[in-house]
Amino acid sequence: MQSLDPWRSALERWDLSPDGAPFATPGSDLLPVRSRGRAAMLKRANTPEERAGAAVLRWWGGDGAAEVFAHEGDTVLMERATGPGDLMAMALGGRDDEATRILCGTVEHLHRPRPGAPDADLVPLREWFASLAAVRGADHRYRRSWEAAEALLAAPRDEVVLHGDVHHDNVLDFGERGWLAIDPKCVVGERGYDYANLLTNPDLPTAADPARFARQLDVVVAESGVPRERLLRWVLAFAGLSAAWFDEDGETEERDRDFAVADLAAAHLLEAAS
Repeated sequence: MQSLDPWRSALERWDLSPDGAPFATPGSDLLPVRSRGRAAMLKRANTPEERAGAAVLRWWGGDGAAEVFAHEGDTVLMERATGPGDLMAMALGGRDDEATRILCGTVEHLHRPRPGAPDADLVPLREWFASLAAVRGADHRYRRSWEAAEALLAAPRDEVVLHGDVHHDNVLDFGERGWLAIDPKCVVGERGYDYANLLTNPDLPTAADPARFARQLDVVVAESGVPRERLLRWVLAFAGLSAAWFDEDGETEERDRDFAVADLAAAHLLEAAS
């Protein structure tokens, strides 16, 4: 069990009591706490990407995302999800359509116009695709995805501050507050990017199932209003980017699942063109 010592100053500063064991993710350290009787989470960012994402979360102000109650330096005190719902379990338990609609509704909420901007440097999508650009000559599948990305990035539509990593484990059940997003990136670009992410979740075992892909494509198109062909091009582009990230980490199984999703998107585009 990790020590509470690194959290002492934050616990004292905000008059918090621990409510679980500390744990870590690749980019953050976290500690469940109670704050004035309510469930909360202390989160300390350990990477520039996590710090920038925290700025986006603060900017959303609890509207469609977990609320940040307080922050100092790299540490935020934020709302904690305690509801029983689980989108991944829903997707794998016969309620895939419902889970996808919840995700789409959350994305739409986050994309609503709001004043100001996050207190961080927003990363343009073209820069976000750097890992795919770097390997575009290494494999025909990367080249295919890069060509789709390049065309989309050259003529963006409906640019917004994106979540950047919407998937079944980043939208949680907050009880009476409903389904809210956590863990945003700090990316700006066309809104279709966030919806493409919904169809390219490598942690979802059924992501590359052809029947499932076709059905959820229909749901996302209906819920988002993104034109089908453009959404497919974003899926093709993002699946290649995600595969490149997994390649960097040596995670070949997840990379190959992304390639399979890219193949499905390419096949649907070919069918639409014929």
